[in-house]
Amino acid sequence: MTSAYDAASAFRVFPKTWGAEFVAVGEVRFRLWAPGQQEVALRLGTSETPMSRSDDGWFELLATGVSAGTEYCFVLADGMTVPDPASRGQKDDVNGPSLVIDPTNYEWQNADWRGRPWEEAVIYELHVGTFTGEGTFRSAIEKLPHLAQLGITAIEIMPLAHFGGNRGWGYDGVLPYAPHGAYGRPEDFKAFIDAAHGHGLMVFLDVVYNHFGPEGNYLPRLAPDFFHPEKHTPWGAAIAYEKEPVRSFFVDNALYWLDEFLLDGLRFDAIDQIRDEAETHILIEIAERIRAEFPDRQIHLTTEDVRNITFLHERGEDGGVPRFTAEWNDDFHNAVHVYATGETDGYYQDFAEAPEQMVARSLAEGFAFQGEVSKQTGENRGVSSQNLPPVAFVDFIQNHDQVGNRAFGDRLLALTRPGRVKALLAVLLLSPHIPLVFMGEEFGETRPFLFFTDFHGDLAKAVREGRRKEFEGHPGHGHEDETIPHPNARKTFTDSRLDWEKPASGDGREWIALTRELLDIRAKTIVPMIRSATSSGGRVLKAEDGLVAVSWDFRGGQLGMAINLSGKPHPLPILPGETIFAYPSRETGKTELAADAVIVTASAGGTA
Repeated sequence: MTSAYDAASAFRVFPKTWGAEFVAVGEVRFRLWAPGQQEVALRLGTSETPMSRSDDGWFELLATGVSAGTEYCFVLADGMTVPDPASRGQKDDVNGPSLVIDPTNYEWQNADWRGRPWEEAVIYELHVGTFTGEGTFRSAIEKLPHLAQLGITAIEIMPLAHFGGNRGWGYDGVLPYAPHGAYGRPEDFKAFIDAAHGHGLMVFLDVVYNHFGPEGNYLPRLAPDFFHPEKHTPWGAAIAYEKEPVRSFFVDNALYWLDEFLLDGLRFDAIDQIRDEAETHILIEIAERIRAEFPDRQIHLTTEDVRNITFLHERGEDGGVPRFTAEWNDDFHNAVHVYATGETDGYYQDFAEAPEQMVARSLAEGFAFQGEVSKQTGENRGVSSQNLPPVAFVDFIQNHDQVGNRAFGDRLLALTRPGRVKALLAVLLLSPHIPLVFMGEEFGETRPFLFFTDFHGDLAKAVREGRRKEFEGHPGHGHEDETIPHPNARKTFTDSRLDWEKPASGDGREWIALTRELLDIRAKTIVPMIRSATSSGGRVLKAEDGLVAVSWDFRGGQLGMAINLSGKPHPLPILPGETIFAYPSRETGKTELAADAVIVTASAGGTA
């Protein structure tokens, strides 16, 4: 079903249950679910009109003579004004007026783009506000050639949903339909996506459906039934996904981003906190609806989930993806981090005993924990993941969480020597899993990525105190609380910006050359090998005394990898095929693997 207004548009504009939507030229329908209110008026520009209320709490009004950019808000019986919870754009902050947005207000230059196959994905995670000095969608466009020439094929944008203030990671959004105005208007985001597609780059968006932020969330006042006050998440009352208006709020949102912005996929944050009591879990409904609505496009859906589950990511009989494409593999990161740095605090304690075995199992089979007891929680964690293909796992050695949740935002280069990080980068980019690099990692960025916010008053104080408590016993603490950068300080934000002079330095050029070499090998050798992979295909050859060796057997060929972080040479295990990469390069052809060295081999044809 499409709305009447999209007749001249190249895209379907799915009718939305919530919010302001053009239904014809100059005609906008406003809808709000507010069962906690008996009366609501629409303030449109300078006029104010009562909205009609249905018995189930829906308020509606059809307004004529409305143009794009018109300001509006909802007025409650006590005179309080609130923005639209489904606002597509704000005039200023999350507490002020919303704007009527025309979804057809951008002329796409790459309207025929249909995406890229998932096995080609090399993901580059970035935060728009710190990616460039200007911190906008438009300024980010200037860096797209750099990423495309490097061999990146996908960009993952940290959450954009409008949050309180102008600085933040985005995980405290309260208006999930509105790109934050600090980065630009909705049409600016479309221009960024359009330009990325012109460079052959997919664009994914991180979405947060597990909670709302602490500033600007008026849903408890409008619709107390949107939440379960007796059930809690780490961020407050749990969301009542089983209620139809709540369900449509999130299902519509996923379709909205993919359709109106031509995004290539979504990353769903912390889905273990999305606890739905409905017969069909809302995540399954969202995924299956997306698959049904976009059959002619390559849409990729990834999840973050500490449970190490597999049922959401299983392939169909034809090898297709009926639900979710891949899972962020924290096990790989955590095992590699302990293996490389020796840190065993906090959640790293689960990987402290035998990090080589954890790294090897993660590379060979996907998850490191497949039902074993976690020392951190005392509970069994995970299920067998060997039935999933390697492309069902997104691996990383750094990301926003693992860097930014350290007290001082330390990147890996601040924690171990450069040669070791280069060896790990080769493991990441040449394994058969889908690699993700964090912005700046490709040129050896050493600036931190800190946790930053833009709250005020008691909320700012609470955030700072909360971060201090969170860092107690956490990896990377080890200093007096007073020295930890204040989340609300503007300097904390500006210190997290990438240094775009670094790529032109001698060290930066070396990192870029290495990254480009690895991604070229990946595109030519690894991608063809994993296109038809149906299971993990991995086997652990060695995992002790600082040495890890793994091989994979696919129908498209065999792959071998050995890495030595022991600090001493090791005999080189027998790997299939011929050497396609070695670091340092002098390792090629040797029978011994030096410290901080990696070698990768491949052969055509396989048996799996």
